[in-house]
Amino acid sequence: MIKTRITDGLGIEYPIFQGGMAWIADGKLAAAVSNGGGLGIISAMAGGDYLRGQIREARKLTDKPIGVNLMLQSPTAEEAASILIEEKVEVVTTGAGMPTKFMPMWLDAGIKVIPVIASVAMAVRMEKLGAFAVVAEGQESGGHIGELTTMALVPQVVDAVKIPVVAAGGIADGRGVAASFMLGAEGVQLGTRFLCAAECGVHENYKQMVLDASDISTVTTGRRFGGNTCRCIKNKFSREFITKEYAPDATAESVAELGVGALRRAAVDGDVKTGCVLAGQVSGMVKKIEPAADIINFTVHLVLGSFTHRYNGNYRSNANDNAKHSQKRTSLICHNVMDCHLDIFIQITHQHPLLSVQELPVLPFPLCNHPDLRLLLLLL
Repeated sequence: MIKTRITDGLGIEYPIFQGGMAWIADGKLAAAVSNGGGLGIISAMAGGDYLRGQIREARKLTDKPIGVNLMLQSPTAEEAASILIEEKVEVVTTGAGMPTKFMPMWLDAGIKVIPVIASVAMAVRMEKLGAFAVVAEGQESGGHIGELTTMALVPQVVDAVKIPVVAAGGIADGRGVAASFMLGAEGVQLGTRFLCAAECGVHENYKQMVLDASDISTVTTGRRFGGNTCRCIKNKFSREFITKEYAPDATAESVAELGVGALRRAAVDGDVKTGCVLAGQVSGMVKKIEPAADIINFTVHLVLGSFTHRYNGNYRSNANDNAKHSQKRTSLICHNVMDCHLDIFIQITHQHPLLSVQELPVLPFPLCNHPDLRLLLLLL
């Protein structure tokens, strides 16, 4: 079990979120992820009765916490914001804007608000507004992205806020999870990996595009005018989009119109030629369709082993607290699941500059010489 403020605060077993992918993340997928120990998240893109129905469907399938992702630029955002309160949703993640106008009513209703952010400034503002945590999403992600990579964004956000940080972008297995924790994150969000969950209702053509992808199969569109940059898998749509985007007579408005309805064509109708197949750079790491619970179990147990990360006291400290905490210790226990039953106990004597726990030292350490059983630890 991985224990952080994310697991404690949300009542989940593992600090693993399933991305709230528009037109894709429904109640069935969210319930499967939550039943597997993570946090399943439903997309609010369709809004109205559909959203309400998906929340209720998830409730029938799980008694675990679920979340809803609200794209703030959606025309149904106002309605959806109220439905979240009426349906007593435990967690809401937000994207494509600032949730400022909705924060007071969500917080009054006891909802944990976790905005997706792409910069330090956004993270700081969300903390001031009362966010429980933030998802720091790097440009490796599929869908709408910012300028910074996960590796650059996450530690800077961790440095700037006291609330928990969830890393997203470029994470597909336990190696990415371990690396995220080394950057100071207390949880991770996986989107592309769950596209190929057995319970994911996205069209089979869409799943096959992900399964067939290589390391260089994705491309970004919408960079010329900024504000609407997306990462997707290369296809006829992306090639034509980029050609029109950089045409001499292109405007920000004309480029924005190019993407209208494109995701739905691919995700729902299965048109992966003229539709937009949003997916991240880790698409090349996704090789098979399997149940959501198995994805989580492999990520947590088979890759990291039983990863026990015990925090001591406060999670953040300033420079004046370093000396006080410098003698505290924590241990990282890794149980190899590949027959060698290797236990690694690492006693830490250094204070982490960002966590009021002792630093996790480590060098890349191969377990059983298995490529997927490597845990990254940084020795300070």
